[in-house]
Amino acid sequence: MRSRAAAVRPDEALLSWRAMHHLGVLTSGGDAPGMNAAIRAVVRTAVHAGARVSGIYRGYQGLIDGDIAEMGPRSVANIIQRGGTILRTARCQAFYTPEGRAEAAAELRAHAIESLVVIGGDGSYRGAAKLHEEHGIAVVGIPGTIDNDIYGTDVSIGFNTAINVALDAVDRLRDTAASHDRLFLVEVMGRHSGAIALYVGVAGGAEAILLPEVPSDIEKVADALAAAQRQGKSSSVVVVAEGALEGGALALQRVLAERAGYEARTSILGHIQRGGTPSTRDRVLASRLGFIAVRTLLAGVSGVMVGVDKRGTTTVPLQAVWENTKEIDWELVEIAQVLAI
Repeated sequence: MRSRAAAVRPDEALLSWRAMHHLGVLTSGGDAPGMNAAIRAVVRTAVHAGARVSGIYRGYQGLIDGDIAEMGPRSVANIIQRGGTILRTARCQAFYTPEGRAEAAAELRAHAIESLVVIGGDGSYRGAAKLHEEHGIAVVGIPGTIDNDIYGTDVSIGFNTAINVALDAVDRLRDTAASHDRLFLVEVMGRHSGAIALYVGVAGGAEAILLPEVPSDIEKVADALAAAQRQGKSSSVVVVAEGALEGGALALQRVLAERAGYEARTSILGHIQRGGTPSTRDRVLASRLGFIAVRTLLAGVSGVMVGVDKRGTTTVPLQAVWENTKEIDWELVEIAQVLAI
């Protein structure tokens, strides 16, 4: 269950930090535009409260390796506009084991770090929760993923930038499609979540949007597109989430050629959606969540993720994040179907 994020007065915060004086921050999982803004907010909010803060490089792998350095306000200067993450990220198989987590906890104790802010997705939170349960490390999560598939927050860091990047590509391809009377298939990221495809498809006026949440018969989709061409539809753009079809957009292109002799072009945007300068919305969101994450720890709350909804900032237990599935916006799915006529 979501709850409102706690508000802490500065005097209460300082008293809390005398007992919990050193905070660590790391990024884990896939990078997302806005992560640097979140790091900046965590560091400066902690320092403002009179605490020490250290950056942990390369996620949980860097934690086990002791790749840790103290940070201050100047060490996070001029990073708010940068994509990716200055702390970098890496996979860590060792952290899946109790022995690996024990090594990580020992490194935190060696550096006198008693609490941890983890910026990432639900996989990252599973590790953070284990660290909390097994070794008593206070942890708070910040949602950072372009897929926007994290339960407990209406939006995650990176999503807004990713859809803007993908929409720009769709708009450019629309011009070429109209000029050459062609069908373009645009594959966007989203193996298990169609949020990027749905938002980009609606905003880009796509003639069809294929999502993992809505099973699609690839042959029926191909037949419908071919029929639209016969009825005078001279150009079209179809947005495909990478997990919507086995084989992705290229599989649909092959079926179109085989069943209808329809020549289509496929553009796979791939990881280009992850990089680049974060949007205004992502910078503000990341700054807000970084601030709230530190204030949540100041209030003595641990084992939660901070997020946002229509009423403001929220907290949700880390376990609830991976035990629940974030639903796609079904109203927007209906809107897309109606407006594609």
